[in-house]
Amino acid sequence: MHQRILILDYGSQVTQLIARRVREAGAYCEIHPGDVSDEFIRSQPNLHGIILSGSHASVYAQDALAVPAAVFEAGVPVLGICYGMQAMALHLGGKTEQAQRREFGHAQVRAHGHTALLKDIQDFQTAEGHGMLNVWMSHGDQVTALPEGFVLMASTESCPIAGMADENRRFYGVQFHPEVTHTQQGAAIFNRFVRDICGCSGDWNMPDYVQEAIAAIREQVGSDHVILGLSGGVDSSVAAALIHRAIGDQLTCVFVDHGLLRLNEGQQVMETFAQHFGMNIIHVDATDQFMSKLAGVTDPEAKRKIIGKEFVEIFQAEAAKQTNAKWLAQGTIYPDVIESAAAKSGKATGIKSHHNVGGLPDTLNLKLLEPLRELFKDEVRKLGIALGLPHDMVYRHPFPGPGLGVRILGEVKKEYADLLRRADAIFIEELRNTVDEATGKNWYELTSQAFTVFLPVKSVGVMGDARTYEYVVALRAVETSDFMTADWAELPYALLKRVSSRIINEVRGINRVTYDVSSKPPATIEWE
Repeated sequence: MHQRILILDYGSQVTQLIARRVREAGAYCEIHPGDVSDEFIRSQPNLHGIILSGSHASVYAQDALAVPAAVFEAGVPVLGICYGMQAMALHLGGKTEQAQRREFGHAQVRAHGHTALLKDIQDFQTAEGHGMLNVWMSHGDQVTALPEGFVLMASTESCPIAGMADENRRFYGVQFHPEVTHTQQGAAIFNRFVRDICGCSGDWNMPDYVQEAIAAIREQVGSDHVILGLSGGVDSSVAAALIHRAIGDQLTCVFVDHGLLRLNEGQQVMETFAQHFGMNIIHVDATDQFMSKLAGVTDPEAKRKIIGKEFVEIFQAEAAKQTNAKWLAQGTIYPDVIESAAAKSGKATGIKSHHNVGGLPDTLNLKLLEPLRELFKDEVRKLGIALGLPHDMVYRHPFPGPGLGVRILGEVKKEYADLLRRADAIFIEELRNTVDEATGKNWYELTSQAFTVFLPVKSVGVMGDARTYEYVVALRAVETSDFMTADWAELPYALLKRVSSRIINEVRGINRVTYDVSSKPPATIEWE
């Protein structure tokens, strides 16, 4: 059994980044609500440490979640982050109050006392020899009095107690967020806590996970038949390969062409999986069915739910044709669950629903099999490589389950989808063909996700000395390591110029191309 780190979630939107950092350090972890029972804490097998997450709430609010007493009685190291630190202080006899000056964004923290958590971890030193950290803050409350047994571990000008430590009990608290990439030494801090303080040996890795996942699928499914919705994207492809490795011909993949795929994608998916992997695949052309259901619908959430509902109905119909089909498999991963506010805590604020976690009806007659549900995108990719999938397939940019349906703003029409397909193909082709001299990589590899968005507005243009009045598209390219936060990619002007020229000249019906320079947050990666 894996050495385990327990993460208690108090409602932060970035709690799952903590899990990602812990797993990067080589330890298995699970996220559970912050108000679990003391008995639950005591029952955790092979527990090596506990982490308390941040929150949008205040610890002194009437409905605030208190930390279970068993956390501090379990005899394992505890790390409190932001709200977690404040809740720890409050529980152990310290004091937390509303800060006179809130801190949101970049800050510089001075480390104190050479504690085990921060010793020799720094970004730079001051002239006086103080070790400093560049971190990310997001808080309106702060600890104003240390609990008994704690010493000061870190501070900023506006937050005198930005970190605290009780070395004897191995309790640590930080007011900043080491889980986000903006905290430059975040990975080092988590490695220190997980490996050195908690004593985890690094027994969590994808090659070993393959056999564990295969065994779990076999035990769960038994002799039943499984239907999997195959989109050709990274998540469903890896899920298909994993389940096929586990149960072979007990798996039937259903590839649904809903008329919202990328250019030539249907043909590519069938050739790859049916011919090269030998899987049972049913190809369903449901373009007319989806387009008729989406006619006149403009609300993004409504479109996602319609697409999800139609997918499920098709899967159910195909499952009925299979002998002993009892399971519907999906490539659901952690970020899908997070943004649908369906994480185990149920405390996060909802962003948007996803077709594979938000569109399943109560009448679903198939049990769900989601072997990737607890994995992050980078872990899914590592798993795909471990399963022997081609590198180009595994590192393909993510494509949403609703497809172009959420990249066409407003009503979805076949005319719009056809224009968008061609424009998007040009953008991706030019990204692949343009190499960055500094890195030697092409811009498709350098960006984490890139695509084109269709805007249902027209603009005036001039082509061949004649006035045009045609549609507008927006290019979107982002760089991210976790898809929870993302920065827009600073593509070369020459590349953008080439893409714009080709789209306007080659795709009749589009006369204007824009580039999206919004980061996540405040924007999301997809437009809908």
